[in-house]
Amino acid sequence: MQQYVCILCGYIYDPQKGDPKAGIEPGRPFERLPDDWVCPICGALKSDFAPPDDVVVVY
Repeated sequence: MQQYVCILCGYIYDPQKGDPKAGIEPGRPFERLPDDWVCPICGALKSDFAPPDDVVVVY
């Protein structure tokens, strides 16, 4: 399953782990997260996530 990265803070959503604090069980793909799910670190919307290969990090 594909991981997704928050483009604002770098948090990685890993479907194998889910997001237990938000009630998201392991094994749930990013595409099946609720529309109102947000980044547990910075509160970014789902639209602020991208596959790791599409993310460019600038220091």
